[in-house]
Amino acid sequence: MSTSIVIADTSVLINFLCIDRIDLIGEYPASFIATEHVGTEISDGYPDQRSRYQSALDASILTKEKVDNKKELDIFLRLSRQYPRLGSGERSAVAVASKRGHALAIDDKYAIKKALYEAGLANTNLSIIRTQDIITTLIQTGTLTVEASDVILTDWANNHRFFLNISSLSDTFTPSGKTGQLRRGSQREVGNPRTLSEPPGLS
Repeated sequence: MSTSIVIADTSVLINFLCIDRIDLIGEYPASFIATEHVGTEISDGYPDQRSRYQSALDASILTKEKVDNKKELDIFLRLSRQYPRLGSGERSAVAVASKRGHALAIDDKYAIKKALYEAGLANTNLSIIRTQDIITTLIQTGTLTVEASDVILTDWANNHRFFLNISSLSDTFTPSGKTGQLRRGSQREVGNPRTLSEPPGLS
């Protein structure tokens, strides 16, 4: 499993595009890839973010890739049949991350559940990175302060209807240290194929 490359779902990218801070994705200590399906979802569903997304591609903050590997396409099509509730961006991101063994940046709980199960089918672990994990890592690396992060959290909550399960990043860190140390467990999840027993098609 490689966490040096992250396959991004639409929802995570939109969280940063909508506040015009997609630059923070470029500061994360891993390369982010967006599938063409994710790009289409952004262009069609969030036309006001289209130019920011294209600028991120032009600046190499993100890399766009097609899903044209046969095995990845097979996973994509199977997810389409079994889980029609998943969007095309989610299906493509799950297919690429599970097949290539990369981390997956995604927030939706239902999609995460299906992604972890898919990783079990592929007999691989899958690292899940949520928006909160990205912000926490950027605090740890010194890119963001807790105070600046809290401003972002407030912006998301007040203007974009995106809420984390904490009101302040100070709740996540101890007072010691400039960037703080994690006091509670990370939200990152790793699928273990030996513990994923959900039968295919179960929603």
